[in-house]
Amino acid sequence: MRKKNHFVGVRLSEEEYRHLTRQSQLAGMTVSTFIRQAVMDVHIRPRPPDAYAPLLRELSAIGNNVNQIAHWANARGSVSEEEIKRAAELIRTAWRLVKETL
Repeated sequence: MRKKNHFVGVRLSEEEYRHLTRQSQLAGMTVSTFIRQAVMDVHIRPRPPDAYAPLLRELSAIGNNVNQIAHWANARGSVSEEEIKRAAELIRTAWRLVKETL
């Protein structure tokens, strides 16, 4: 037996239909799913770009490296200039990756 027993038809202008389909595509949903979510007052966000998953993995790796450098610095009570440069380069790489995906 169907869970969704009620059908609601609605007529849209060409402009309204284009807007609806575009919004559902941005959210990564079918039109019917998009409408159901909107009716239920769910906050609908655009689907993140495909580049976000690798970016998040790279940022996580960079964060881990910076944390290791900080741990070494705390354990030894000092940090070398080379380690500071490495941490700064990791942060610059992170910023570049973020800017490239936006």
